[in-house]
Amino acid sequence: MSHPSAVSATRTTALAETVIGLFKTEVIHRRGPWRSFEAVEFVTLEWVDWYNNRRLLESIGSIPPAEAEATYYAQLELTPMAA
Repeated sequence: MSHPSAVSATRTTALAETVIGLFKTEVIHRRGPWRSFEAVEFVTLEWVDWYNNRRLLESIGSIPPAEAEATYYAQLELTPMAA
């Protein structure tokens, strides 16, 4: 049986490869050819910002991840802690 950390690392690697593949399909191949490294770097920053902050996730109510995170932390502040 595999060690739990090895299984976790494998899943993390698979997820990273999936996201990289998504980026390549949506941005690199569709919007190329690229004139410079700087152009690729800039579009990468734009895509990462969109992916982390503005894309709508159906599984959490069709809201962006940043909004879900802000709501989560706001609820933590309102929840009284036991003494």
